Amino acid sequence: MLAAARGPRHSGGMVRFSFAGQELAALAEGALWWPARRALLVADLHFEKASWFAAHGQLLPPYDSVATLAALTALAERLDPAEIWCLGDSFHDDDGVGRLPPPARAMLVRLAAQARWTWITGNHDAGALPGLGDVRAEALVGGILLRHEADPADPRPEISGHFHPKLRIRQRGRTVARRCIVAGASKLVLPAFGAFTGGLDAAHPAILNAVGPGAQALVALGPRLLRFPLAA
Repeated sequence: MLAAARGPRHSGGMVRFSFAGQELAALAEGALWWPARRALLVADLHFEKASWFAAHGQLLPPYDSVATLAALTALAERLDPAEIWCLGDSFHDDDGVGRLPPPARAMLVRLAAQARWTWITGNHDAGALPGLGDVRAEALVGGILLRHEADPADPRPEISGHFHPKLRIRQRGRTVARRCIVAGASKLVLPAFGAFTGGLDAAHPAILNAVGPGAQALVALGPRLLRFPLAA
C-alpha cells in the first residue's frame, strides 16, 4: 500500500522528514539533504565503472564519471552545500582514481572548493582523490553515524549506502523501478547516485536484515514523500 507523508514541507524537488531527531530531505535525484548542516549526502558514485568493464573486455561508453559529476554539480549549484559526504564506493575499484579523466578530475576539484568534502571508504574503494577532502572509515555527525554499509548489530542511528536500493512496482501491466531510500527505526540506506549503477530490490532480504523490522521505501515524488512498507 502506498502512503504519503503527513504534512511534508518541500522546496525545489525535496521532501522533508524526521529521522533520529533531525530534519532531513529526500531528493528526487537519489541524494539526501541535511538542512541544519547544509550537508549533501550521496552514496555509491562508482566513478570509472565503465573503464573497469572496458579493461575486462566489455566495452562501454567512458562517460559515467562525468555524467555522475554533472548531476552532483547541478545539485550543489541548487543547494549551495557547506558539506558534501560521499558514503563509500565513490570509485568502482582502488585503481579508479588513476583512470579518472581530466574533465572529471577538474569537476571534482571545483566541487571540493565549494564545500567541505568527505570520503567514507567503501568495500570497492579505499576512497579518495589524493589531496582532495578528508577520508574516513565512518563518522559520527549530529548523533548520526555515517558509514558505507549498515551494521544491524549497531543500535545507533545510521545513514549508509552499499545496497543500491530500488523500489520495483507493477503499474499498468509493467514493472517500474525507482531509486529509493530504505528507512527503518534507526537506519537509512541511500540509493546509488552513480550514473552507471544497478540496483537491488528494496525488499531484498539483505536490505531488510540490515535495516530491521518496519522497513519502508521512501520515494520523493514532486511535493510528496511516498512511503511503501516493505516485506520479505
